[in-house]
Amino acid sequence: MIKITNLNKSFGSRTLFDNLNLSVNAKERVGLVGRNGHGKTTLFKMVLGKMEYDSGSISIPKNYKLGYLEQHINFTQNTVLDEACLALSEEEKDSSWKAEKILSGLGFSASDIFKNPMDFSGGYKIRINLAKILLSDADMLMLDEPNNYLDIVAIRWLSGFLRSWKGELMLITHDRNFMDSVITHCAAIYRTKARKIVGVTQKLYEQIEKEEEIYEKTRLNVEKRIKQTELFIRRFRAKARLAGMVQSRIKTLEKQDNLEKLAEIETLGFSFSELEFHAAKMLSIHNLSFGYSPDKLLISKLSFDVLKNERICVIGKNGKGKSTLLKLIAERLMPCDGSIKKHPDLKTAYFVQSDSANLNPHKTVFEEILASDKCLPQKARNIAGSMMFSGDDALKKIEILSGGEKSRVLLGKILANPCHLLLLDEPTNHLDMESCEGLIDAINKFQGSVIMVTHNEEMLHSIATKLIIFDRDKVSVFDGAYQDFLEKTGWEDESSKIKAKTSQKISGKMKEEIKKLRAELIQEKSRVIRPLEEQIKHIESSITKKEEEFNLNMQQLVEASEKGNISFLAEGSKLNKTLQPKIESLYAELAYAVEKFEKENERFRKQLEKLEDNSPKI
Repeated sequence: MIKITNLNKSFGSRTLFDNLNLSVNAKERVGLVGRNGHGKTTLFKMVLGKMEYDSGSISIPKNYKLGYLEQHINFTQNTVLDEACLALSEEEKDSSWKAEKILSGLGFSASDIFKNPMDFSGGYKIRINLAKILLSDADMLMLDEPNNYLDIVAIRWLSGFLRSWKGELMLITHDRNFMDSVITHCAAIYRTKARKIVGVTQKLYEQIEKEEEIYEKTRLNVEKRIKQTELFIRRFRAKARLAGMVQSRIKTLEKQDNLEKLAEIETLGFSFSELEFHAAKMLSIHNLSFGYSPDKLLISKLSFDVLKNERICVIGKNGKGKSTLLKLIAERLMPCDGSIKKHPDLKTAYFVQSDSANLNPHKTVFEEILASDKCLPQKARNIAGSMMFSGDDALKKIEILSGGEKSRVLLGKILANPCHLLLLDEPTNHLDMESCEGLIDAINKFQGSVIMVTHNEEMLHSIATKLIIFDRDKVSVFDGAYQDFLEKTGWEDESSKIKAKTSQKISGKMKEEIKKLRAELIQEKSRVIRPLEEQIKHIESSITKKEEEFNLNMQQLVEASEKGNISFLAEGSKLNKTLQPKIESLYAELAYAVEKFEKENERFRKQLEKLEDNSPKI
């Protein structure tokens, strides 16, 4: 449990945190969201004592253990299993099966766990560190973008593991689907403050949007009232009989605080430029085979067509050939067998993170984008702005950019060159949640076709119309959406776990009983939740009406005071005194109804989850 109070941190003239307050209470799993550069990782470092803050306090109970995913590699054991077992507590030193279970979930095979940990790639070394954190007796897990080192199967496994985590959790991830599947609370670092609610990311963003809308309306009303008051003072300052009212307005004006206009927050807003394509088929892949060694093929006899306006997602575990397939289509590798036949007019654009190494470190963002084929200076400036490099930021040297910023430069270079077919290899790495949404919108609006490698399930659910799947030691084509794949086929690792559960010979009668219980539970949930939803809508509607009535009355009061309508001033003031407590009472009702709704919703979610765990699946 952690309590952060009035935390302040500045870097030069830039304020990162201004009296930021945030707490993580017992059993809470908190998702931390916010734009890149707004301080999520910085806050983690401060909680861990790895970075100092200017003022405020971070309170952590004595002997409270934090488990943080380290990027530093320091292995001392000869096997992956032995290295992972170092994290087990003294009482569990003989429970190596726990380490095996977690390593398996994170994608290590039965033979992998007996290999030397230093033999693995950087991503798998980080997975070993993650396994050690999950095996430790930490009170709170602090995970900063764990998805960057995991493939889609491992991400789905980790999601289930974290849902059953008994301690506290703070999670940073750009994958909204993953975050929402895990958390109980969501907190945003927004405009140097922190906001936390019960529920998922969408609810928090909607609440912030609503509050900012109310703030802006209030600011405009205050601005309008100030102007009206100043006009009244100027007009009637010389009138002796209105001297008292004028002095009263002057005092009111002196006490009135101006509300500052909210600074605009930069977002990734752009669109890919497509070229018109007249043929029905862009390219055809027939019996494609490839391997880095003759005796071990990554891709064997793969065949599929890419048609106009298709959204093809390439999915599967790491190291199985997904990125290799894109390199073959981009002609950076040549197939061992088979063919890739492209339409003669086809123009492709290829995004891969490793290309950031080819950016000229001495050039500016603007110069790199301008260097693209036939890109004019004004267009390069516009593209830099859409990639969140506005003004002087466009003149930053490539050598000082972060990984995420270089990613945006690569995207910008693609925008500068219109194409028919986009090849995107893990485009969401290093992007924040809002930028991922901007990318989804841009892909959906693109009139050409897209082939994309991704582990981000939100992207898959939003985009995919066809899948190339690397699973079950083969590559196959699935003609349909990602949800259809999960329901009809599913992942091999998950299918095998389901089979293991059902192998306990659960009788047909028990299956029917669980099905019946589930239907009854859903029916009961609807009976309880629906009236609460209706009640909340009714209260919100009443608040809107009362506030509109209050604001209209305020406007009429101002007009009455300008016209000297004394009788209405008394009547209007009386009406305000009745409306204000009614509005406050409605807000109290709303808070109570929302709390009850969330409590009931969580109760049914847990009951359904428990029933699902005990339910046999075929």
